[in-house]
Amino acid sequence: MCQTQFHTLLQALPKCEHHLHLEGALTPETLFALAVKNGIQLPSDDPAFASPASLALRYQRFTSLDDFLHYYYLGMSVLLQPSDFESLAWDYFLHASKDGVAHAELFFDPQAHLARGVPYETIVSGFTKARMRAEAELGISSLLVCCFLRHLPPVEAVATFRLPEVQHSFTSGQVTGIGLDSSELEYPPELFTDLYASARDLGLKRTAHAGEEGPPSYVTTALEALRIERIDHGIRIAEDPSLLTRVADEGILLTVCPISNVFLRCVPSVADLPIQAFMRAGVRFSINSDDPAYFGNHFLLDNYCAVQTAFDLTANDWSVICKNSINGSWCSASRKEALLRGLKSVIDDWTSVQDP
Repeated sequence: MCQTQFHTLLQALPKCEHHLHLEGALTPETLFALAVKNGIQLPSDDPAFASPASLALRYQRFTSLDDFLHYYYLGMSVLLQPSDFESLAWDYFLHASKDGVAHAELFFDPQAHLARGVPYETIVSGFTKARMRAEAELGISSLLVCCFLRHLPPVEAVATFRLPEVQHSFTSGQVTGIGLDSSELEYPPELFTDLYASARDLGLKRTAHAGEEGPPSYVTTALEALRIERIDHGIRIAEDPSLLTRVADEGILLTVCPISNVFLRCVPSVADLPIQAFMRAGVRFSINSDDPAYFGNHFLLDNYCAVQTAFDLTANDWSVICKNSINGSWCSASRKEALLRGLKSVIDDWTSVQDP
């Protein structure tokens, strides 16, 4: 997807992924295998579920965010046992390792599983086991971020947040922060002010999807009413010069998902994303894969390559992007220092080869 010479650099960069829905890494092949394992009957009235290949083909034709979410929530039905969640996360980590991911901050949607009778501990224990294995065997550090579904009543989000087992996952450090995802347009951020106030009281990290389909004003409200520390997507801030300047001045990190934005028809092509506007304004952003199994099986490196192809960035540009991504992560200071050393080594090696 990019020049061979630059592909080597992009592959080697120590990447941080901040916007990855673990349920969105459920490939059609894994979905069908888990359906057989758990005795789950997939929809017989939808020809997309005839085979993994036909389902992958259907994923190529999403008409909107809501069309995607329909299949996204159907896919979750095959996840029942701790081993299912572990397998899902481990499959992601294998892709991430090949793509040069060094640190990942991973979303999951507990409400969608609790509604199916799957205990919270089942979800977190499975994901945690995969995370520990990934750190030990692949050298990938990771954190869990508990997302709440904005299309459900806010009172349900608060009730889920207050469950003893959920509270324990926060206080024990198993889960680092909260997020807000699902359909955006009809569900403005201010509906969830109480939820985010409770998260602040616990000292949790806070992010939210805003400015993907919703207007720039949703980003402003998320910053002011929810007091978020990071913005997921946020591409529409480019439409509001004052907001663009504010986000840059406050050092708020955007977690941009290039290929996702094309698949969900937020932009016609990656080249239509405001990447250059962000760079000119000094807006910090990371590049992410969002729900890669639903978006052409394009994991993180493909997104880096797509951005390179669209914008012909320099090695210095990539150094800045990766440095901002590392500094915007929620991992420990020592982990950031290690990642920054790794980045410097990669850039120095690249520079020495290009300018002997």
